[in-house]
Amino acid sequence: MRIDRLFIVAAATLLIVFLGSCDREDRLFFENKGREVPAFSSDSAYAYLSRQVQFGPRNPGSEGHRKTKKYLMRKMREYAGQKAVYAQNFKHVGYEGDTLRMTNILASFNPRNTDRIMLCAHWDTRPRADEDTARTDQPIPGADDGASGVAVLLELARLFSQNSPPLGVDLILFDGEDYGRSGDMDHYFLGSWYWTNYPPVENYRPRFGILLDMVGGEGARFPKEKNSMRYAPALVNEIWTIADELGYGKYFLDQAGMAINDDHVIINSYTGIPMVDIIRHRQGDGQVIFAPYWHTHRDNMDIISKETLQAVGDVMAELIFNRL
Repeated sequence: MRIDRLFIVAAATLLIVFLGSCDREDRLFFENKGREVPAFSSDSAYAYLSRQVQFGPRNPGSEGHRKTKKYLMRKMREYAGQKAVYAQNFKHVGYEGDTLRMTNILASFNPRNTDRIMLCAHWDTRPRADEDTARTDQPIPGADDGASGVAVLLELARLFSQNSPPLGVDLILFDGEDYGRSGDMDHYFLGSWYWTNYPPVENYRPRFGILLDMVGGEGARFPKEKNSMRYAPALVNEIWTIADELGYGKYFLDQAGMAINDDHVIINSYTGIPMVDIIRHRQGDGQVIFAPYWHTHRDNMDIISKETLQAVGDVMAELIFNRL
């Protein structure tokens, strides 16, 4: 992987934006605090999702990518404040030898609290529909694969702006997650790779991180992803317990899932941060099977479900506002 280091750390800004290096060990303890949990709105999340898709495919170098970056920066600044949002810019040399400009978008809530968690998703979309039967060399809409995780985080950001979370929360939108060709892992997960190798804050140590990937499709099912169970089994079990208590057991399946290569693997491997990946998938003949629209042009607004967004959002809100 060839990535050129571009950004200069603005120390004064980052002390505000991403304060949170904890000397104490990670704490994965949970209990019902009896706090009021603000209402997550799937209508709002759906609107954020739809807006991203309206910009067109968000593969790096595209017009949709440029427009979406501006939109996401604007929304994060609206909710977190101008000084609490940071664009981590970097470059990557693409398959055609072209230099692709990419950006990780970071936002911090309750920034002075050193007890923190991180929530993340990827905001880019795949530049090719290699699982489709036609137009395989053209970029996909990425309604679920990209936009859904971002939409849930934007709605949580709106809640945080109105209801300060009980601890610090850092949102990270990774770029370049889905750039690579099938089988070429060196060109996937570019944003998380860059973030872990060139951290905006040294020794950043949140309690844990949660990655949301493909969390808005109709009929979605989320088994307990295998790597997540290795990295943070207590957190996985707490999330799935909350889902069952809230009546969302049909989405969050109490069963073992497959091991999936995703941004959480990069983060845990480089930093040791306990990471969980909530991702739609299932097992078939020992292989990972994703949704039938995965990496195709059918990954559009037609397959998005407000009910799925509501389930994921409610579980996340309960965890953050009432269990930590």
